Amino acid sequence: MTKAFNHNRDRTAVQRPAWRKQLSSWLRNSCLTLLCLIMLYPIASTVLLSVKEQGDVRRKPPVLLPCDTATHRFDWQACRFSGEGYQRVLLPEINPNSWIGFRLTGRILQQYLPNTLLYATCSALLITVLSAMVAYAVSRYQFHGRQLLLVGVLALAGVPFLTMLLGLYQVNVGLRHALPHYDERLFMIVVYVGFELPFAIWIVKGFIDSIPLALEEAARIDGCTAAGTLWYIVAPLAAPGLAAIFLLGFVNVWNEFIANYLLMSRAELRGVMYGVYDYIAQSLSSYNALAAACVLVMVPIILVFLCTRNTFFQAMVTGALKG
Repeated sequence: MTKAFNHNRDRTAVQRPAWRKQLSSWLRNSCLTLLCLIMLYPIASTVLLSVKEQGDVRRKPPVLLPCDTATHRFDWQACRFSGEGYQRVLLPEINPNSWIGFRLTGRILQQYLPNTLLYATCSALLITVLSAMVAYAVSRYQFHGRQLLLVGVLALAGVPFLTMLLGLYQVNVGLRHALPHYDERLFMIVVYVGFELPFAIWIVKGFIDSIPLALEEAARIDGCTAAGTLWYIVAPLAAPGLAAIFLLGFVNVWNEFIANYLLMSRAELRGVMYGVYDYIAQSLSSYNALAAACVLVMVPIILVFLCTRNTFFQAMVTGALKG
């Protein structure tokens, strides 16, 4: 009987930690789920606002879902969703020459979105290429002033962007008067690359430092040049870090507003964030249209992040382990 009692006590002692572990896991998952719902609420409310009719937008007290009737507080069959907001932003016009029968004439889609796509893509590509080249040089070669260069790059990464806007504005004005065929779009790309490059160099340098030198030495013995070693050996091994740098640069340029607004002299060359800002002044009474404009701006960047999330998380985890 004593053995049976001891056996049951041992079983209880084994089961109790498992029960506590399960409870801890449940509480942790519940807290994370609640945190995600809180963070997603502004996005969800903006999406719902963009598909509401103007009458439901101005209701007091407001309702989250416009699905109420005179007799029921909620009825799926009575939901009043509308594309009125998107129609005001996209401004579709009938066009028989188009394969879809109409064309979208809204300035956000026709003007501001292509500008931002140009700035973000070109800047992210240049940031990725230049950061790889500079990081490889400071990681593999010893030269006078190397440590000073690294400290200077790190210091530049901590300089606020706003403190440089006055100087950049003067440079832009001087170039606009000095060069007859000056293109401000090229200037904006250079500004974005210069601002994002210092941080990117340090990130890529951490990945290159972790690559064994023996691989590059073997490539050199086979006759590969320094540029060939960087292209064929180092770049593929550091691909997760380079992909993360491209994504971060793309997202930061896409979301940037203040420099694009202050440095550009022509509104037609400004980005999509300025387009939303400009639309606010035109649509203060049309909140569903303003919400639709916000949704159209955030959808492309969300899709880019979702398509590259595995590479991005792999780069972050790998960088943390190597660091």
